[in-house]
Amino acid sequence: MKQKIDLNCDMGEGFGVWEMGNDLALLDCIDSTNIACGWHAGDPERMKKLVSAALQKQILIGAHPSLPDLVGFGRREMSITPNDAYNFVLYQAGALQAFVHAQGGKLHHVKPHGAFYNQAARDLNLARAIAQAVKDLGSDIILYGLAGSCFVEAANQIGIPLWQEVFADRRYTSEGYLVPRTQAGALIESEDEAAAQAIRMAQKGEVVALDGSIVKVKADTLCIHGDSPTALDFAKKIKASL
Repeated sequence: MKQKIDLNCDMGEGFGVWEMGNDLALLDCIDSTNIACGWHAGDPERMKKLVSAALQKQILIGAHPSLPDLVGFGRREMSITPNDAYNFVLYQAGALQAFVHAQGGKLHHVKPHGAFYNQAARDLNLARAIAQAVKDLGSDIILYGLAGSCFVEAANQIGIPLWQEVFADRRYTSEGYLVPRTQAGALIESEDEAAAQAIRMAQKGEVVALDGSIVKVKADTLCIHGDSPTALDFAKKIKASL
């Protein structure tokens, strides 16, 4: 039985005067935050303020780099090379790392966003380039990546720590990938169902795929999405259930 699981949340995903999510309240429900770095959402002022709030609440701080797709919120796949992937991570995570260092903190992890994350989960060359960028950012920085995916082998090859990530509010394919958001049934909207999935992954190390098959997962960290109107209630439900 899993005794402890990290709860992480994607945050800072507003832009300029446009707000998304209730970031400050969500910080009270999680253990680590993934802060948008400006390419799918976020901006310098938002990054600075969220870093400050996270440090005050002793929340682990991570960078949430994306494909360069502000219009599509980073959810549209792009044809990129491993060199692109390396540059994207170093550029964006390096910016957030500067804000963290300026306020006396340390960058804890990197978690790619959206399509960037899903492409690398299936492509070892992209995952390896991301892992190399994380290693080059500094010692002991952790990569958050989809449990059982190419991130696992990439982290082992490059020699960096990896926390395997699971999702309470997403359904899985029989291969262990996330069902694309464009497909019916990809999102779990019931708080009770999501909480039950989270508990099963944490306690039994397994999840029921969309087709009914059982997929084994290693749950080091569990993602709570912060970009929905019900995110705070959802986070409280998951935390209380776990």
